[in-house]
Amino acid sequence: MQNFDERKSSGALNGKVALITGGASGIGRATALLFAREGAAVAVVDVNESEGQAVVQTIIDEGGQAIFVRGDVTRAEDCQLAVRQTVEKLGKLDILFNNAGIIQRASVVETSEEEWDRVMATNVKSVFLLSKCVIPIMVKAGGGVIINTASGWGLVGGRNAAAYCSSKGAVVLLTKAMALDHGAQNIRVNCICPGDTDTPMLRNEAQQLGKPEEQFLAESARRPLQRVGSPEEIAQAALYLASDASSFVTGIALVVDGGGLAGSG
Repeated sequence: MQNFDERKSSGALNGKVALITGGASGIGRATALLFAREGAAVAVVDVNESEGQAVVQTIIDEGGQAIFVRGDVTRAEDCQLAVRQTVEKLGKLDILFNNAGIIQRASVVETSEEEWDRVMATNVKSVFLLSKCVIPIMVKAGGGVIINTASGWGLVGGRNAAAYCSSKGAVVLLTKAMALDHGAQNIRVNCICPGDTDTPMLRNEAQQLGKPEEQFLAESARRPLQRVGSPEEIAQAALYLASDASSFVTGIALVVDGGGLAGSG
């Protein structure tokens, strides 16, 4: 597999401004770097200031434009601040990537009310809050793109992940609902359903389940392509959905999982 950093930019996002939540690590970080290399100015939103600032500095060092906004995406005021600072500092907002998310590996019985609320707030409420802020801006501008990170487990169930599966299923249908509501305003809304991807969240799953990380990753690789995904591969899917290459695509749940769901259903 070719090193993604070695691929030449196509300029697919030249002149665009993107806001990416959960942009300090994993899929969000990889997408922020890719979008910047493809010509977009990027607002990185995360609660992790040190890692978020590091992503921004990497983009700036490579000649791109980026800002960091520290924000908790479960809080309306933080979402409003992130959107406001993006528009004020970068001039507009063309692309929203609702990527921030967490996982709780537990059954309904084992999940506390506080854990349930935290997963739903981070994974679903954040999509609602940020979209609510951004859509009026996109309408005024004549259109835009919203991408949400769902999951393969938003399409099929998974064991010991009741809150997570519920939240990602909600993201899939929220995506479709927004696509219906705002298509006439030239706003495309899609979601990505990644399979297991080598991110800090995947390794956190291993810890929650009490399994050695390497054993858990090996088990996660049991799919037709015989490996887990990389954050850069999911970022490529986000780039497709953000760019004009997908200009007639809205309301879809794009599965990027190495064939993991191919035999499901």
